[in-house]
Amino acid sequence: MEKTTFGAGCFWGIEYSFNKVPGVLEAPVGYSGGSLENPTYQQVCSGQTGHAEVVQVKFDPNKVSFQELLEVFWNIHDPTTLNRQGPDVGTQYRSAILFHSQEQETLARKSVQILTEQKRFSNPIVTEISPIDVFYLGEEYHQRYFEKQGRH
Repeated sequence: MEKTTFGAGCFWGIEYSFNKVPGVLEAPVGYSGGSLENPTYQQVCSGQTGHAEVVQVKFDPNKVSFQELLEVFWNIHDPTTLNRQGPDVGTQYRSAILFHSQEQETLARKSVQILTEQKRFSNPIVTEISPIDVFYLGEEYHQRYFEKQGRH
């Protein structure tokens, strides 16, 4: 099993998208990238903690590659809007790839370069690419939120 962590706006939709990918074992939601230890949802939503809403994707690399997960990531959000996804605005909704290995960092940076060269997006990609520091698991009621609510 390997892990990687993505931020792409509200974590409910990100989690739902990654949990549908064959080879993804689980994708718990949580917080990362800020200064406050053990933040709560309310604290992160305030925009004062520096944390982003993220999903830590645990996957079987024999069934799905990191490169394939990157493609899902690029397809589920707009990586050209700084600190915003749709109606959600704030640093907690930033586009981010929090890598867990040097290989992930290399592949993430290369994918940005390729997408830029291909002009896949009309505006520059502003996705943060940083090493994972600490992942704080989100509250239980946020885990598999859409499924619990009967929504997709």
